[in-house]
Amino acid sequence: MFGIMYDFPPANAQIVHSGAACNVKDDNMSERIYTIKEGDTLVLQCIVKGHPRPQVRWTKTAGSASDKFQETSIYNETLRIEGIQRVQGGRYYCKADNGVGVAAIKSIRVDVQYLDIPVLTVHQTISDVRGSYYQEKTVFLRCTVNSNPPARFIWKRGDMLIEQSKDNGVDIYEPLYTQGETKVLKLKNLRPKDFADYTCQVSVRNVCNIKDKSVTFRLTNATSPPMIRLSVNDTVVVDPGQDVRITCEVTAGFPPPTVTWSRYPGPLPLSAQVRGETLILRAVTPADAGFYNCTAVNNVGNPARKNVNLIVRTMSNLTFQITPDSNKDSETIQMGRDLKLSCHVDATPQDKVNYTWYKNGAPVFNSDSLILLRSDPDMAPGTSSLEIVDMKFRDLATYSCMASFSGSTVRELRVDVNISQNSVSPPVLSVPPGGQVVSVREGGNAELVCLVVDGKPRPPILWSRTEKDLLMPSGKPTVETPDGRLRLKNVSRDMMGAYRCQTAPYNGLNIKRREAQVQLNVQYPPILDPVFQDVRSRNYQMVTLRCTVLRSNPPRLTDIRWFRNGDFIRMPMPDLKETPELKFKLEPTNNGSYECRVSNTVGTSACTFNVSAQPYNAEFYFDTPNPVRILKGNNYSYNLQWTQKDPDATDRIIGYWINVRKNKQNLLSKQIDLKGKAPEKGVLMSYTVSDLKIPLSYEVRLAPITTYSTGDYVSRIIQYSEPYTYPRPSDHVCGFEDERICGFSQDRSDIFDWTRQNHLTQNPKRSANTGPDTDRSGTKEGYYMYIEASRPRTQGDKALLLSPLFNITSSKGPKGRVPYCVSFYYHMKGKHIGTLNVYLRVRSIASVDRAMWTKSGHQGPDWKKAFFDVTPSGPFQIVFEGIRGSGFEGDIAIDDVSITRGECKQQNTVANAGKTGKIFCDFCVEIYLYITKKHTKATFGIRGLVIFIHSEKLQMRQAIPFFKKMYSFDIIFSRNK
Repeated sequence: MFGIMYDFPPANAQIVHSGAACNVKDDNMSERIYTIKEGDTLVLQCIVKGHPRPQVRWTKTAGSASDKFQETSIYNETLRIEGIQRVQGGRYYCKADNGVGVAAIKSIRVDVQYLDIPVLTVHQTISDVRGSYYQEKTVFLRCTVNSNPPARFIWKRGDMLIEQSKDNGVDIYEPLYTQGETKVLKLKNLRPKDFADYTCQVSVRNVCNIKDKSVTFRLTNATSPPMIRLSVNDTVVVDPGQDVRITCEVTAGFPPPTVTWSRYPGPLPLSAQVRGETLILRAVTPADAGFYNCTAVNNVGNPARKNVNLIVRTMSNLTFQITPDSNKDSETIQMGRDLKLSCHVDATPQDKVNYTWYKNGAPVFNSDSLILLRSDPDMAPGTSSLEIVDMKFRDLATYSCMASFSGSTVRELRVDVNISQNSVSPPVLSVPPGGQVVSVREGGNAELVCLVVDGKPRPPILWSRTEKDLLMPSGKPTVETPDGRLRLKNVSRDMMGAYRCQTAPYNGLNIKRREAQVQLNVQYPPILDPVFQDVRSRNYQMVTLRCTVLRSNPPRLTDIRWFRNGDFIRMPMPDLKETPELKFKLEPTNNGSYECRVSNTVGTSACTFNVSAQPYNAEFYFDTPNPVRILKGNNYSYNLQWTQKDPDATDRIIGYWINVRKNKQNLLSKQIDLKGKAPEKGVLMSYTVSDLKIPLSYEVRLAPITTYSTGDYVSRIIQYSEPYTYPRPSDHVCGFEDERICGFSQDRSDIFDWTRQNHLTQNPKRSANTGPDTDRSGTKEGYYMYIEASRPRTQGDKALLLSPLFNITSSKGPKGRVPYCVSFYYHMKGKHIGTLNVYLRVRSIASVDRAMWTKSGHQGPDWKKAFFDVTPSGPFQIVFEGIRGSGFEGDIAIDDVSITRGECKQQNTVANAGKTGKIFCDFCVEIYLYITKKHTKATFGIRGLVIFIHSEKLQMRQAIPFFKKMYSFDIIFSRNK
């Protein structure tokens, strides 16, 4: 283990994608553009660096990914949107922040591609050409589509392409000021051949594999726009519970129009039934009221529309007002003065309400002393008034106002007003003694009282907040109480304040309103800071704990007590006016949880302190370059790095406990000895964890140790990743164990992609007679890349996998171009196996692919190794091309790809054939030689079916039969599988 001082950088971010992208490119502003098909899955990953580990937050502009995504940020390194829609395109931002320096922000623009089915409409014009005395009939076929990218339009008459340059009777143009993309086909002065089937075909040139779409319209001499008429008037008024039937009759139009019904606002009621052209509403309610729209469409001309306003009668809340002679500024009834009685009901429709007035049960008619006003202009709309002129004793009586709808089943409403010298007097509003301030504990119930102690008739009381911007707890600006008692439940501190009570201007005298105020005082326990604090210190040092009172109602404190681990600490009674404080020397015996309990007459609150000499946690470092090293025996080691948070806050750290676990079982548990060197702030420490199995992942737990205690364990997962160093070739093998697949990438110009898989992720319903069961090493956890030959793949479909680009700056050595060895394992089992090709792609002005290796057909059930040399002239890539065969049993797989500097070592083994008895061939056979006659310095080789030997003592080149006669050894042929 070692420590290095490291100036930890602030957070750094990079956005990568792993979803269904059509294309990812950089624009002129160096911003990445992610192109995706509507309905596919968007997956963006924010790869972050920085220490401590940064927190990632996703935000977005220009559209909304979803309502929740628009309102809140997404805190996750991976952003995933299933079934992305066009409105979710826009610019996505990844913000990484770890509190060090300025936060890192990266953006990527998501471009959602789509193509709707086009809409084709027909418009006709007839103009009178006076000079020739004939009418010219012109037809416009308008084709509109919504798409991204912009669509290309093709017009056809029948199966024939329409070209404007070859037909003087047509004109194709793009109109101005239209929504979406539009192309118009103009048929000038209709000819007989113009009556035909017209097709508008739109295309986005197979972007994201979006197929072309089209729409066809048959134009005849009977083509005409739709016309309709309704079976009812424009406005229909009904009683609740009635059935409503509205028919929208089509009177003209060809092709036959399609009729649809809609409603505004909102959708059609759930009880609505649409039967052809008829809309049926059963047992309507007031909620069913609204505008019902009938629309007839046949794509000729403009749609025909008719609206019906459905009104459902309602009546409620009948009120009255008594207005003394306003000219005399009077508040009482006086003989010889005028008096007005008003009556108002909340109704729909308001203007259809009939008001009838009665005096002592007899109908009232207009006279010199009694004047009826159907709609009083001085009152709210829909208010009826009865004016009593120059009041006499004969006018003292009981007056009744009745509201009703003519010919309706809605129940009529009635209110009675007794007018006498003793029955009408101004109200007196009063708050009961002691009720001006109402105190209640938070969470309890309160009652605010404001009573009309005198006056006839007694009006209801309206409550509101004195601060005009505040609403009542119910969310309304005012609340009516018939008895003047405002009842509040589950009172909270934000409800505290002054409340205004006022007499209502109705159901009583219409005079200056009486009002009073009531103060609501919400009491709550002290609010303290901190609620919780973690305090670390060295042993035998003084510790000070302070608990600050921020607010309290009532403000006077009644008690302050300190506790340790639940036990009361005996100490002198603290000053209740001072900030509570506790000082003591920290020792191994008094570590623990300290609590300061502060009380007032309402309740008790507490500050909690976790006081300990326990060291802070270690903080793992996640950006270690190349932490993995390959060991012998399919093993690897991992360079684990971390820093210590505030190492000087507690006693000296002498070491660390490290646990390595797999499936919750400890594989390693040991103490890392610091050998007398304590951790320092900002110093990176390392420890190499060895003997890990490729490609398994492990949980590592780490805890600091002091002389007196051990800190808490922190945990992380270490994963095997390919130690492949790019962009230059290395001696390491890529087994595709890491999700980044060593920098390999899918070619976007092919038909389908290679798939990363291992035994554990295989489809249990996969084809059993093709594809490998495990990777080349035989482990269930090991990954490999393969092409899936099942549906929807067809014969000849190609999948291309590209290696990283190796930037070879100088490709020539002392003897010419520097060679590189490409080796890999392949698996080609199945009766429908197609072809596996390997190409060398050299980057220059134009990239060129050169075939280097190929294999076709069934090659047996085992993994086979292949290798070849390349001598590139510049930056290069290796391309693996899998071609699907004739059926579904044709999976092809590759694994353990290596690209190393220098010639392939296997080529030199031909010289050692005399020792091993095996010769490598470039044909489709392998030959094993069991040599029985000794000779010196012989070199064996194969060219086709001819074996030759070069020796100092013998020069010969003969066919196999002759060679076999001269030397005594066996030749065994075995087909190379």
